[in-house]
Amino acid sequence: MLPKELGYRMPGEWEKHERTFMEWPVREEIWPDGLEDAKKGYSNVAKAISDFEEIVMIAKPEMVEEAKRMCGTKVKVISIEHDDSWMRDNGPTFIINDEGEIAGINWKFNSWGEKYKPFDKDNEVAKIVLDLYNVKSFNAPLILEGGSIHVDGEGTLITTEECLLNKNRNKEMTREEIEEALKNYLSVEKIIWLKQGLYGDETDGHVDNVACFAKPGVIVLQVCNDKEDPNYEITQDNLKLLENMTDAKGRKIQVIHIEQPPVRYLNGERLTLSYLNYYLVNGGVILPVFGGDAEETDKKAIETLQEIYPYRKVVAVDGTTIIKGGGNVHCITQQMPKGFTV
Repeated sequence: MLPKELGYRMPGEWEKHERTFMEWPVREEIWPDGLEDAKKGYSNVAKAISDFEEIVMIAKPEMVEEAKRMCGTKVKVISIEHDDSWMRDNGPTFIINDEGEIAGINWKFNSWGEKYKPFDKDNEVAKIVLDLYNVKSFNAPLILEGGSIHVDGEGTLITTEECLLNKNRNKEMTREEIEEALKNYLSVEKIIWLKQGLYGDETDGHVDNVACFAKPGVIVLQVCNDKEDPNYEITQDNLKLLENMTDAKGRKIQVIHIEQPPVRYLNGERLTLSYLNYYLVNGGVILPVFGGDAEETDKKAIETLQEIYPYRKVVAVDGTTIIKGGGNVHCITQQMPKGFTV
C-alpha cells in the first residue's frame, strides 16, 4: 500500500524533530577553495544545530575521525559511503502518521540530472539510513531531490516547473503522473507550481532557494528589487502567482518578502545566494548570512525571520563557504520528525 493509503503525511519542517542528518564533504571538484574550507563550513552548521537537537553526520569510513574532531563531541558521526554532501537531496524524506509512527521515502537520485558522477553511492544513502534507524521504507517511482519541494504539513506542496518537469529527471513521466506520485507518497492534496527558481541555480530551480512555508497559510518569498537583475522578473512572477493562490484548506496565502543578497560571482559564475535556504530546528532557525556588502540585507533577513518565528532563536551562520559548492544550510540538512519506529 502507498503512504497516503496508510495515513502517512510529510510534516512541516517546523514540527518537532527527532534529529537532523548531514553528510561530510567529499567531492573535491565542487569546492573551489578546497575540501578543508568546505569542512569548516559544514562543521560550523553542525555545531549550531547541536545546540538545539541531535545531529548525525554521515562520513566515509576513512573520514569518521576527522569529522568527529572538527565537529566536536555533541555531533554524532556514523560511517556510510557516499559521493557528495547534500543530504537534503539524496537523503530520505521522512513521513509520519497520526499515531506518531515514522516512515521514510527513498526517492531515486541522479545527481541533479546527472551533473556529477558517480552518484550510485548517494542513491543508496537513503535506504541505508532508513534501515540503520529501523524506519519503515517506501521506494518511490520517481527521481526527486528534497530541495525541490516544501510542504505545509496540511496538504499543500510548493515546487517549480523548472525542476520537477525537467527532462533530465523524469522524462518518461507527465506532469499529471508526477503530481499523482507526490500526492500518494507525501499525502498532499494541492500542488503550487512556481514557474522557475533563482537565475543560474544549477539544481534547475530548487524551490528551497526561492520560496518556503513558514507555517500553514504563510509562504516566505525571496524577492529582487533590481529591474536589471534576471531574478526581478522571476520573483515578480512568483509573487503574482502566490498573491492569488489558496492552499489545500482554502486559505488565501499570505506572502512575506525577504530581499535577496547583493549579487556575487565566483570564477565568473554567479552564486545562488539565498536567505530562504535557512533550516528550522527545535527552538531555532539556522540562517545563512553573507557579510560584506550583504550586511544590510543580512540584518533585514534576521529581523524578518525573528518576526516570523518569535519563539525561536535565529542563529546566523556564515553561508559564503557552503554556497561555493552550490547550496546552503537547508541543502545540507535533512530532518527526522519526532516519533517512533516499529
